[in-house]
Amino acid sequence: MACHSHHYWPDITLEAVQEYWRDAARLADYKWDAIFGEKIPAWQNAVARTLQLPDADQIAIAPNAHELVYRLISAFDQRQPLRILTTDGEFYSFARQLARLEELPNIEVTRVPRVPYDTLAERFERALQTADYQLAYASLVFFDSGVMFPELLRIAGDKPAGTQFVIDGYHAFFARPVNLRDVADKVFFLAGSYKYLGAGEGLCFMSIPAHCTLRPLNTGWFADMAELQNRSEGVNFGNNWLRFAGATMDYSCLYKGLAIFDLFRREGITVGKIHRYVLAAQGRFLHSMDSAGHPLLNRENLIYHDLEQGHGHFFTFDCRSVENAERLHKALRARAVLCDRRQQLLRLGFAIYHDENETYQQVFSG
Repeated sequence: MACHSHHYWPDITLEAVQEYWRDAARLADYKWDAIFGEKIPAWQNAVARTLQLPDADQIAIAPNAHELVYRLISAFDQRQPLRILTTDGEFYSFARQLARLEELPNIEVTRVPRVPYDTLAERFERALQTADYQLAYASLVFFDSGVMFPELLRIAGDKPAGTQFVIDGYHAFFARPVNLRDVADKVFFLAGSYKYLGAGEGLCFMSIPAHCTLRPLNTGWFADMAELQNRSEGVNFGNNWLRFAGATMDYSCLYKGLAIFDLFRREGITVGKIHRYVLAAQGRFLHSMDSAGHPLLNRENLIYHDLEQGHGHFFTFDCRSVENAERLHKALRARAVLCDRRQQLLRLGFAIYHDENETYQQVFSG
């Protein structure tokens, strides 16, 4: 039940990694023709279909989300004031990077408290519309609680023209259906293959709004791909995903991700079907939990459980102390229940490889 962090990889990914090795052995340096000419476009098209993005060529890739975010931040003039709006519930990599940036005199960060969730949309939108922010950043599903940010897509779609808006969709991508068609020209959407797609670490992506003219200071040689053979003067940027491209990376995860996309297509597995399956699993879990009377795993400690409208694919329990959470985490692991803990918070995830008759009694026994 740690599948909000590390999903088990489908068996087909082993063959995908071997295919990557064989391509490298067979093609040597010409493997780049296959990767950039076939594999990356296939991945971009699969992501675009999943998120209903109109332009697959506007989807940049990198080994991790942090690289993409920092490349975007580097596009702002480092000599000018930079005001950033976010929440107090963002993932560690972004939160740490902001804390470091705040040490600079020209950078100001406003963090809107995520709690109470019922008023988050109103409070965040008010801040966004009443102050001059160059960058706004918020998660569609918060990593520590599983709660969805209410109305985030609408808020992003109505953003001020001068604000670049990033949606961290990592805990939503391939879990809940997400339709970005109406905001594709307004937002940067960030996610990756490590969690719900089940393709492992090493491949993240960021959709780029149409007509983006930002010039990242942190730019890699892949961004110069169009001019490798005939260089021109100056540092130029293309009008597609290469604007935010980095440098050499391991593409085995790309092969794994494509294999999973293809497997799910053949089997008729859609994000909508996955979401409905997980909703049913979460419902069975809650029924078993209510019957068990567990001292920590109960409705009082469960953070926000509006499953249909406002929740991702994992539950978070506030165990009230680090010691309580640590003891429970160890007890569950002793019963072969894999989950994870963040301070006093215990997280339990749900996936399509959980049996459809699973009642999760093993979680509550002992």
